[in-house]
Amino acid sequence: MSVQSTQLATSAHRTITPSVLYFGTPVVLVTTTNPDGSANITPMSSAWSLGSTVVLGLSDTGQAVPNLERERECVLNLPSADLWESVERLAPLTGRHPVPDAKADRYRHEPDKFGASGLTPLPAETVRPPRVAECPLHLEAEVVSIRPGTEGGFRIVETLVRRVHAADDITVPGTNHVDTRRWHPLLYVFRHYFGTGRRLGRTFKAET
Repeated sequence: MSVQSTQLATSAHRTITPSVLYFGTPVVLVTTTNPDGSANITPMSSAWSLGSTVVLGLSDTGQAVPNLERERECVLNLPSADLWESVERLAPLTGRHPVPDAKADRYRHEPDKFGASGLTPLPAETVRPPRVAECPLHLEAEVVSIRPGTEGGFRIVETLVRRVHAADDITVPGTNHVDTRRWHPLLYVFRHYFGTGRRLGRTFKAET
């Protein structure tokens, strides 16, 4: 690298220490089953997928982790951008009772998260937890493994998707493809909500 390019690279960037590294991922509403058989909804954004595997990063202090450890199944519901207010209504709620000390100053216990958020439960086909009717994509999944996160305070949950439900209006008719021109997932970027913009192009591997 030349002296000029080295100076440019140095001057164009600075070292920062952000409080979070949510650099931009889709929001997922994870539905699980509570010990009494009721449903819990956990909003989260630390997820990635490859093949039929979806890996989740979930806080130890919420109700989702004990539910997943016990029941070994869930539904991963992907909201569209226009549902951000419903997602935010869920944000300060926890299904954990009593509320853990680490969350007591900012969260409150809510046993009926569907009612509190204004969302609608819809029966799943292969697992006990319900789907979220308003979400365009539902992924019914089983838990493959759960392990502690390296830094502590969260768990890494590996799930295997067994069934996918997609709203008709975001699919390409006659195919199994999601129409990316009509599907606008809700994104969470450094604790702010965003939708997607116009499509810029397609990769050589795209099938539509």
